Amino acid sequence: MNTDEIKLIYEYNYWANHRILTTCAQVSPEQYAASASPRGLGYESLRATALHILGSERGWRLICQGVSVVDWDELTEAHFPTPQTLEERWQAEEQEMRAYIGSLNDDDLQGIVRYPVDNGILRERVLWHCLYHLVNHGTQHRSEAAVLLTSYGQSPGDFDFTMFLNEHFKLPS
Repeated sequence: MNTDEIKLIYEYNYWANHRILTTCAQVSPEQYAASASPRGLGYESLRATALHILGSERGWRLICQGVSVVDWDELTEAHFPTPQTLEERWQAEEQEMRAYIGSLNDDDLQGIVRYPVDNGILRERVLWHCLYHLVNHGTQHRSEAAVLLTSYGQSPGDFDFTMFLNEHFKLPS
């Protein structure tokens, strides 16, 4: 994996995130905060699902940058009473991640990231594996958010990578 490829998959990630955020802004405040548990999804609500994606992006960026977990401030649902407040924070995180990825070179991507897991064991991963994981992780949870949004009559549409490519790299006719 090289930096151009990482930047491309992150462009896809942001494109897909924006589709979710734009659609979240179309649901009622009650739908945004409503319990999703009866639907069998992993998070409490649409807000909690979106916040998990944001928190994961932020957390993995900080891990990749070597920031200790004890130095993180907590993101809670109470901080994001509306889709607009969530989108504002998400845009700030996107800028932070873009700056971080923009600072990397191909050799950096092969570097090792060390971080503790819940049981205190230190895990090691290749940096590009962590960055790729984050996009893949977001795909799962965006899909869960899309199910909720669709159940509220607000489908965000397709998230396929090829759809992103079609929109961003139009072939001449």
